[in-house]
Amino acid sequence: MLLAIDFTNLHEILQVLYQDMMPLCEKLTGVAKGIAGLGALFYVAAKVWQALARAEPIDVYPLLRPFAIGLCILFFPTFVIGTINTVLSPVVKGCHGMLESQTFDMNRYREQKETLEREAFRRDPEKAYLASKEDFDKKLDELGWSPKDLKTMAVMYIDRTEYNMKRNIRLWFQELLELLFQSAALVIDTVRTFFLIALSILGPIAFALSVYDGFQSTLTQWITRYISIYMWLPVSDLFSSVLARIQVLMLTRDIEAMSDPTFIPDSSNTVYIIFLIIGIFGYFTIPTVANWIIMAGGVSQANRAMNQTANRVGNVAAAGAGAAVGNIAGKIIK
Repeated sequence: MLLAIDFTNLHEILQVLYQDMMPLCEKLTGVAKGIAGLGALFYVAAKVWQALARAEPIDVYPLLRPFAIGLCILFFPTFVIGTINTVLSPVVKGCHGMLESQTFDMNRYREQKETLEREAFRRDPEKAYLASKEDFDKKLDELGWSPKDLKTMAVMYIDRTEYNMKRNIRLWFQELLELLFQSAALVIDTVRTFFLIALSILGPIAFALSVYDGFQSTLTQWITRYISIYMWLPVSDLFSSVLARIQVLMLTRDIEAMSDPTFIPDSSNTVYIIFLIIGIFGYFTIPTVANWIIMAGGVSQANRAMNQTANRVGNVAAAGAGAAVGNIAGKIIK
């Protein structure tokens, strides 16, 4: 099976990886303290010399900036990383809770639809034997061994084989798209984890460089980049919950239609396949949406690269999906 991979376990592994890599921040703390200490010395000396040269009183408040940054470097995993993660974690938990609730509703409605679909399909006497082995065996028992009945048996076996083949191809294509859908989410989470680890490990160096004149913006850029990339996960969960909600609405509509005794359902799941394709493309817009929440110009190149990759993947996937859906819709999905 294509979906034998436990994607939930893979996402949990990425979370554990992020936690395991955090102690590496302390290895660069010593280097960062040296850089920040030297910068603080030059910074304080320059400010004091300027005040003395102008015969002005020394303003102590601006001189506290390098010491505050040094304190952040000294306790970087706790003061900086821990504080940001603690502040943003409710957003992550809230969006993930929305996703879990929508996914639970979707699975419940999907099971209900499958049950009603089998019952509705069996209401059609001409096609009931295709979906139900019991009806198929019952119809065979009703036939005799005359040449006409043998011909009917052969046609029934051919029709059932063709039906099962079409159904298996549809299921394979659907599982392939579901695999690509889950893989797109895993790609976003993997890239996000790598960026967060890189920013966390090299964060003390960025803080140390911000002590020097001309590099003050390094501090704000690092914070905005970290928050923007951290928001990829809640935005991804929010996007997934929207797609799940759309599927819940479609399933609810199908269930209401199946309440009509004369309704014969279509088992092609074409609309579901279309939304899977939309979801695959949509996942690659998550960095852009997260960048709208807090502007981080430093990751614009990464966003642009991911968008270009998504466009190239989209062109290839659109051509393949168009051909596949066209063939399936025209020949297999009936």
